[in-house]
Amino acid sequence: MKSFRSRFLSTRTLLYGGAALLALQAAFPFFWMVSNSFKPPAEIFAQPPAFIPEDPTWDNFRRLFTTTHFLVYFKNSLVVSGLAVLLTMVVSAAGAYSLTRYRYAGREKIAGLILCTYMFAPIMVVIPFFILVKKLGIENTHFALVLAFTSFCLPFTLWLMRAFFATIPLELEEAALVDGAGRVRALIYVVLPLALPGIIATSIFTFILAWNDYIFTRILITSDELKTLPVGVQDLFHSALIDWGLIMAAGMMITIPALLFFLSVQRYLIRGWGAGGVKG
Repeated sequence: MKSFRSRFLSTRTLLYGGAALLALQAAFPFFWMVSNSFKPPAEIFAQPPAFIPEDPTWDNFRRLFTTTHFLVYFKNSLVVSGLAVLLTMVVSAAGAYSLTRYRYAGREKIAGLILCTYMFAPIMVVIPFFILVKKLGIENTHFALVLAFTSFCLPFTLWLMRAFFATIPLELEEAALVDGAGRVRALIYVVLPLALPGIIATSIFTFILAWNDYIFTRILITSDELKTLPVGVQDLFHSALIDWGLIMAAGMMITIPALLFFLSVQRYLIRGWGAGGVKG
């Protein structure tokens, strides 16, 4: 018994130790970015490098906000990501409701075909999409960017929302219809509240993809005042001289809001993934 207990404790110690090493490996680049964002240029290139700044400074952040268009890029990212989430959720909720509540020929084949479209990488569709928006005359607009993010995220979010809607008993909606509620009212007051964890989970997924996108923005947007954060920060790199302090400060300002947002809604995300895995 004692030997078994000691083996159990040693195995548990190894597991916790391995998990701690993996967490440290994943977190180290972030902490290094934070450290360099507070260093003056002389300390960034000092040898040997110091993890903690000896003479911390806010100058990198001051220059980021005063000499670049960072705040404009930040506002553009918020607007475009928010609109992409809103449009994606409206369309995916309507599509998922149709796939789970109405019976028609080829319903399951349509659902499978929708998921298959998610296999295509953005780089494979960005050029045809650019040609399409060029013919429509909406190139170099946030509207084209929102449509691009929606078209890329929609297949997966629709499939995921379909799984959530399938877990909601039809009897609840039928009871609302019997009591006099219309189809739309039953959807708003019965189905959507029960699918809220799934809606939040898919919203987070869509927001992260739109917030981090680089390819669509680089191809579709040419005006500097319309760029989002990934492209705007990439343009801070210069071939002759790279201002690492400025770039690390920008990276910190991009990462921390997204990290805080994720931490505040992670319980909904975990609950949503778990509920969505019940049926599919």
